[in-house]
Amino acid sequence: MPKEFSNLELTRLKKVDRLRERGIEPYPHRAERSHTSSEAIDAYLAAESEAGGEEVSAVLVGRIRSMRPMGKITFAHIEDGFGRVQIFLRADDIGAEKFDLFNREFDLGDFIEASGVMFRTRTGEVSLRVSDLRMLAKSITPLPAAKDEVVEGEVVRHALLVDPEMRYRQRYADLAVNPQVRAIFHKRAKIVRSLRDFLDERGFLEVETPILQPIYGGAAARPFVTFHNQLKQELYLRISFELYLKRLLVGGYEGVYEIGRDFRNEGVDRTHNPEFTQLEFYLAYADYNKVMEITEQMIAFVADRVLGQRKFSYQGHEIDIEPPWKRVPLNQSIYEFVGINLEEHPTAESLAGEMHSRGMKTDPKATRGKLIDSLIGDFVEPQLFQPTFLFDYPRDISPLAKSKPGDPQTVERFEGFIAGMEICNAFTELNDPFDQESRFLEMGRDYEAEDEERHPMDEDYLQALRYGMPPNGGFGMGIDRLTMLLTDSANIREVILFPHLRTREGEA
Repeated sequence: MPKEFSNLELTRLKKVDRLRERGIEPYPHRAERSHTSSEAIDAYLAAESEAGGEEVSAVLVGRIRSMRPMGKITFAHIEDGFGRVQIFLRADDIGAEKFDLFNREFDLGDFIEASGVMFRTRTGEVSLRVSDLRMLAKSITPLPAAKDEVVEGEVVRHALLVDPEMRYRQRYADLAVNPQVRAIFHKRAKIVRSLRDFLDERGFLEVETPILQPIYGGAAARPFVTFHNQLKQELYLRISFELYLKRLLVGGYEGVYEIGRDFRNEGVDRTHNPEFTQLEFYLAYADYNKVMEITEQMIAFVADRVLGQRKFSYQGHEIDIEPPWKRVPLNQSIYEFVGINLEEHPTAESLAGEMHSRGMKTDPKATRGKLIDSLIGDFVEPQLFQPTFLFDYPRDISPLAKSKPGDPQTVERFEGFIAGMEICNAFTELNDPFDQESRFLEMGRDYEAEDEERHPMDEDYLQALRYGMPPNGGFGMGIDRLTMLLTDSANIREVILFPHLRTREGEA
C-alpha cells in the first residue's frame, strides 16, 4: 500500500521540488569531508593553544540538530558519528541567496556539508564560520521530537520517542535521536573485541562453522527448519556451534572459539530472542574447573576494557565480578533456596511428589533432570545476583558432558549466574564415543519428538570421537546477556539492533 504522507512531509517534498528547480540536487552522490566534528574542534583547540597558531579550515558534514535564525545570522548544530558542532552562518559570508536558501529550504534532520574556518563565539563555543554549504540528503519524515537538558554542564538529549515497540521497530529513528542508545552498541562492539583479544592472547584460534546443518545439536532447543531445493534436503539453522568445534579438537587444534549467531525456535522474553549472538570455546586438556577460572578471568578482562572497573550497577544492584567467583554445588543451592534435599529424591516420581507437596506444578512427562532445572530457574537463579557458579548437574539434561567419577548420574557441568540471569554454561566434555552413543540413544528413546531436550543421533560426530578427541573443557555464553549486564539494560531487545518482533496487521 502506498504511503500516505502527512502535511509536514508534503511540505518537505515541495522543498525537494524547489531545490531541483533551482538546479540543486537534494541527494548528491558524494560528500567532501575534511574533518570529523571532534577532529575539527581538537584541531582548533591545538591551534588556539599556540601563539600565532594557524587558522583551521574545515569541511564538516552531519545531520542538522538545531536551527536558530537571528536576522542576518543563523546558529545551527550539526551532528556526525563523532559528536556535535555548532555552525555559524552570516549572510555577508555566504551571500544573501544561499543564506535565505538555508533558512527557507533546510530543516531539522537534513544532512548537510558546511565549509569554513573554526573559531570561538563570544559565548565561548568552538564553532564553524560557514563560507559555503550544500545539501547532502533531504529529510522527508521529521525525526521524533527531542529536547536537550543540561546535566552537570553536559548537554543530554532526551528523545520523546519512548514507546519501546516503536523504538525497536524503527531502530534507525531510535538511534538518530537517542545518543545513549548509540552508546550501547558502541559498547557492545567493544565487548566483542575484548572477548576476541582475551582468547587470541591465550592462543585460541577463531574459526567459523556451518550455520545450515543437516543435524542440529549441542544444546537443548527446538531448531528452525529450512529446505535446500537443489539438494532436496531438509536443513536446520544451528542452535549451537558445539559439535563442529569439538570436531576441530579431533583434527589437532587445542583451543578454538567462534562468535556468531545461533537460532532457537523458542519464546521471546526479556532475556531470550530467537536469533542471538553466542561465544563458544573449547580447550584441550582442560576440565570444568579450569574453564571456571578462564570464565571469571575473561569477564573481568572485558569489564576492565569496557567499564574501566570490575564493580558496576545493574538495575539498582551493585555487582562485583572480581575473581574468584562463588562456587556452589547445585544440590546445595536447591536445598538453600527451595528446602529440598535432592539426595532424598533419586527418581523423577519422588522429586515430583515432593514438589507437589509444596504446591509446585510439574510436567508429568518431565525427567528428574528437567524437574531440577525448573527448580533452578524458578527459585535459585533469581537469587544469584553476585557472580556464582553452580556446578555438578544431572546427567539426563547434559548429554554432552562427562560424568563425575563414581557418580554416573551427575556430570561435570557448571552454569554461571550474575544479577539473577544465567550468563554461561560449560562442561568437562564427554569424549568417550561409546558413552556418547548411549546418551544419544537414550535421548532419542526417552523424549518425545517435540521435546526440546531431545538430542538427535549424530553419527558423523560419533565417527569423529572414534578417531580420538582429547579431554577438554567447553564453554558457551550469550553475548547479548553480557551486554545487558555491562550496559545496565533490563531487556535483551535493548542490546540487539533489530530484535525479533511479531508482524503487525497490514505488514508484509
